[in-house]
Amino acid sequence: MAPYCFATRRTVLTAGGALMFGAAISPLRAQTNGGKQSIGTIGAGHIGSTIGGLWVKSGHKVLFSSRHPEELKDLVASLGSLAQAGTVDQAIAFGEVVLLTVPYTALPQIGRDYASALKGKIVLDTCNSLVGRDGAIADEVEANGVGVTSQKYLPGTRLVRAFNTMSYKFFASEANRPDPKLAVPIAGDDQDAVRVAAALVRDAGFDPVVVGKLADARLFQRGGPGYGQQVSAAELKQRLSLP
Repeated sequence: MAPYCFATRRTVLTAGGALMFGAAISPLRAQTNGGKQSIGTIGAGHIGSTIGGLWVKSGHKVLFSSRHPEELKDLVASLGSLAQAGTVDQAIAFGEVVLLTVPYTALPQIGRDYASALKGKIVLDTCNSLVGRDGAIADEVEANGVGVTSQKYLPGTRLVRAFNTMSYKFFASEANRPDPKLAVPIAGDDQDAVRVAAALVRDAGFDPVVVGKLADARLFQRGGPGYGQQVSAAELKQRLSLP
């Protein structure tokens, strides 16, 4: 996925994107429908398009955003009428829940640029840092844990760590497999946000495992014992010594 562009907030849809998206999105369109959520993605690369696509197939409305929304025309066309594309501003306004899937180094800028729009939003953070690639922020993640670090740079959000432990290819191939479903660990400080995230994990075709608070997300960050575990919920709980 291409790096997050700091100029995204000022990006205007091209003619092709405008035709695809139509008029500007009203927050009134981001209401629940039969228990389904309206979801906006910040980033529409491998993870964003895969998880967002699974949600569309389960009946959720998803607005995918990227630096070039017009380039998402084929993606949204393949998913049908519940999928749309737009800018980051539009995705945040649209979504009751926001899926964040960008390079980890983009988090501080996103937190600054969209602080007001993201305040109070449930944000599912899939982003991983890499030592040797991401510089000082990766060192901070190693020292303090990824959940605590993400919350620092996304203040005011109802943050939940999720969908960060495996390749998009595995999520795509293992979604909705026969029981036992593939386990997806999640962690967050806001109980209601964790509950919503757990329901969305189920709707994507997986079995959520609540590991604990954001501080406990260290257990399934890169290098942690829960990272890359392609196992059932019972097996993951055993490996992480969860009740």
